[in-house]
Amino acid sequence: MSREILLLVDALAREKNVTREVVFDALEGALASAMKKRFQENVDIRVSVDRITGEHEGFRRWLVVPDELGLQEPDQQELLSDATEVVSDIEVGEYIEEPLEPIEFGRIGAQAAKQAILQRIRDAEREQLLADFLDRGESIIGGTVKRMDKGDAIIEIGKVEARLPRSEMIPKENLRLGDRVRAWVLRIDRSARGQQVILSRTAPEFIKELFENEVPEIEQGLLEIKGAARDPGVRAKIAVVTYDKRIDPIGTCVGMRGSRVTAVRNELGGEQVDIVLWSEDPAQFVIGALAPANIESIVVDEDRNAMDVVVDEENLPKAIGARGQNVRLASELTGWQINIMTPEESQNRQEQERQTIRNNFIEKLDVDQEVADILIDEGFTGLEEIAYVPMQELLEIESFDEETINELRNRARTALLTDAIVQEEKVESGHSLLGLDGMTPELVSTLNEAGIQTRDDLAELATDELVEITHLEESAAAQLITLARAHWFEDQS
Repeated sequence: MSREILLLVDALAREKNVTREVVFDALEGALASAMKKRFQENVDIRVSVDRITGEHEGFRRWLVVPDELGLQEPDQQELLSDATEVVSDIEVGEYIEEPLEPIEFGRIGAQAAKQAILQRIRDAEREQLLADFLDRGESIIGGTVKRMDKGDAIIEIGKVEARLPRSEMIPKENLRLGDRVRAWVLRIDRSARGQQVILSRTAPEFIKELFENEVPEIEQGLLEIKGAARDPGVRAKIAVVTYDKRIDPIGTCVGMRGSRVTAVRNELGGEQVDIVLWSEDPAQFVIGALAPANIESIVVDEDRNAMDVVVDEENLPKAIGARGQNVRLASELTGWQINIMTPEESQNRQEQERQTIRNNFIEKLDVDQEVADILIDEGFTGLEEIAYVPMQELLEIESFDEETINELRNRARTALLTDAIVQEEKVESGHSLLGLDGMTPELVSTLNEAGIQTRDDLAELATDELVEITHLEESAAAQLITLARAHWFEDQS
């Protein structure tokens, strides 16, 4: 029997063009599956086949686990304390093994064993093909549509099959059997039973790679595509930068008589491509990304990672684009939230912001509107600036004398201190609420906005009131109120 096993291994290795080790591994798996059928429970079986003699041994084994973990799978695990009684120096993660009676190869049926082995070999072949494909290191591949599967296209690339999902095809793209297709390798899904190479024709990386193939200067390191954004099949924007001042980056990407950009457009179903100059200055980058619209002014808000862009009525449609396409792509390309507005809208927003600052100064500093407006005109937007900017800067305000400035600074510091104390009290009350099971920081914030800052405030609510404030389920709201009232009864006892 052992000789037959060795002959089978040699024959399958030659037939399938795999190593003998792959066949031996598959054979051991097939024999282990056969031995497992002897048991009703879910056991762990290990089989070892001697590579020289063909003799095989089978073992039932138990994984050694820590005592504190307990037996999660009693048929396959053994506690460390019990395992050390069998093998004194055994450690967690090792196995206790019990020899099994060898199985007659003929009993399981040569055909069944061969099928199991062939399946293992097919898996190994598939893994080898995938490894060979990945070794090529290609980001863009070309293949032929072999068949359609539920709207997805199965692409044949040499000996490898790849899947181009419908969602990754360019809209209105109608692929047919035999069509040649180029696509970007989106990901490798090793867990998939079918095609493991997943492709995309809509990813921004695809258009970047296409330009890199068409523009030699990119490969030479003279140009770089810094980013891309796409509305697949309709319009795209790419940002380019040159590292050689003698090169026009946009003209180089366009090519002689538009040859390079046309080649990319043809691959993408006629997708319009805007080529934008990349800039280290975010505002300049956004201005370029919004072309062909002309920009009147731009205000950068780094805290919100947003920009307010002002354009006149004539340029407003260009800046926004059909269905907001231009501003959306510009935002994706630059990574900034872009708010397009007319001069009138910008003026209204500035007035609203000015009024908010004015009201804050009037309330916190106890000054009239004239003093508040002087501070705003001098560039002050918050109490911290008034309280802590160098005294010399405040003395430069012609409308104020030193006595007035000192009074304003003192009032600003007092207001800030008061706000800090109020905030600290809110935090402390929030901590008391957070101590309740089921309470979250978001719930605390919602309750604080409704004026509920302590456990007593919460305890005095009816269930329907808490539901209305927080939109919790009635049972969850009732539970929170019960927990908030618990200390009342503790105090009574």
